[in-house]
Amino acid sequence: MTSISYERLHQNMQNLKLETMEAIVDNYLELAASENKSVVEILDHLFEEEYRSKNNSAIETRLRISGIPVKKTLDEFDISFQPSLDPAVINELRTLRFVHNAESVCLLGPPGTGKTHLAIGLAIEAIHKGFSVFYTTASSLLDKLKKAEQRGQLDKMIKTFAKYKLLVIDEIGYLPMQKEGSHMFFQLVSKRYEKVATIFTSNKPYGEWGEVMGDPVIAAATLDRILHHSTTVSIKGESYRLQARRRAGACAPNTHETIGGTA
Repeated sequence: MTSISYERLHQNMQNLKLETMEAIVDNYLELAASENKSVVEILDHLFEEEYRSKNNSAIETRLRISGIPVKKTLDEFDISFQPSLDPAVINELRTLRFVHNAESVCLLGPPGTGKTHLAIGLAIEAIHKGFSVFYTTASSLLDKLKKAEQRGQLDKMIKTFAKYKLLVIDEIGYLPMQKEGSHMFFQLVSKRYEKVATIFTSNKPYGEWGEVMGDPVIAAATLDRILHHSTTVSIKGESYRLQARRRAGACAPNTHETIGGTA
């Protein structure tokens, strides 16, 4: 290889932003020569390393801007603790077909039963598969929508939330929406309906959403869209946190204490 070719090779890698390839090419070419690797094998290795580096960087970026508060993977979820969960259903959700098909997933159950963990785990799986993802609690979402409405930018804000391939709306039912909020929530659900996927978590059964949203009619219309193409996962077990406190002797074995915080 001439010095001109060598310099041009590195310059072109810089121009094409092939940082990983440029960093490893010299050492790898020496190794490849000693092992009599073919040109195709050399190119395959260099491009594979470049792709892996860029893909990992993209995943980290999507994780950073997703709003996910804490990294909880599906592999870390103890499904054996919740007998009401069907592993086959969780495995089906893990394929992310619901994201490809722009469907909804509703995770329902008492606080502390793992709804948020499952939602975040699915969101992280989607991020690793290249989907744009955003996580928000219902109260934070409504706060953003209300502030946008006050600025005359509600439509713009709804379009922003509607663009994500997967939106996680956590903790529906922990705080009442009020009628104004329920109308904005309905607009967002309608905007995403049959276009992109959404995961909802709630501590309330569907029959109580009218009370949560402060308007039974709007609640019915919202649920009609959510449930048209959806999977509902109902968790009937006890709280992970409550069990941990029992083990630590912090509460009586038969207590019905409700632990606050993220479900």
